[in-house]
Amino acid sequence: MTGKAYLVGAGPGRADLITVRGLTVLRQADAVLYDRLIPPELLDEAPTHAERIFVGKRPGRHALRQEAINELLVRLVRDGLQVVRLKGGDPCVFGHVSEEAAALAAAGLSYEIVPGISSAIGVPAYAGIPLTRRGAAAAFAVVTAHEASEAASSIDWCVLAAMPTLVVLMALTRLDAVCARLISAGRDPQTPATLISRGTTAQQRVLRATLSTLPDAQLHAELPPPAVLVVGEVAALTDTLAWFDPTSVPEHHMLWEDE
Repeated sequence: MTGKAYLVGAGPGRADLITVRGLTVLRQADAVLYDRLIPPELLDEAPTHAERIFVGKRPGRHALRQEAINELLVRLVRDGLQVVRLKGGDPCVFGHVSEEAAALAAAGLSYEIVPGISSAIGVPAYAGIPLTRRGAAAAFAVVTAHEASEAASSIDWCVLAAMPTLVVLMALTRLDAVCARLISAGRDPQTPATLISRGTTAQQRVLRATLSTLPDAQLHAELPPPAVLVVGEVAALTDTLAWFDPTSVPEHHMLWEDE
């Protein structure tokens, strides 16, 4: 039997936000390599015979190094298995998909990238925040908070500060640095800023403030990770467009960890 790898985006948190294609290949898997923050309900969708292998990364604690994940993918596909590499959000947005696909391609093995709903888009939507709005926000950018404290970062924060909407992933542990970098790069300190914790799930929490007041507001609110930050005029729309009731979603265990 010819093996194949499927690099699948599981979506932003809620189990039923995976795509139809993603669910289809998951139900045909012989092995599932999954990250943290994958709902257990999705793992239950794999066949009973499928091996489930946790390969998630936590700060300073990696179940496997990325190189080892690449090697494992190659070995399993060479063994003739249908392998699903299940990632949170979209695999092409900070998901290391280029490294895994490159390893498979170099080995001459078959693979497919199955897009998913990125948390950069899906989480704000569940807080009532569209990233674009006619007449107010015609563009948006996505960045990780890690770039705010990386001395060797090549990111131009003046460009980010000028974007109508900025989405910052993995935002909590470097929230002070992100807000300070944007203000120093020219962003108005009174710009609306909304922090969304554990978005799309039963534990979703939303904190609305301004770019200058958000770090102090978070000190009092203590929203847990993972969290997405939205900066821009559209961030204020959560005050009027918030539609999602977290209590409407069945509670389920997630592999929540510090970012």
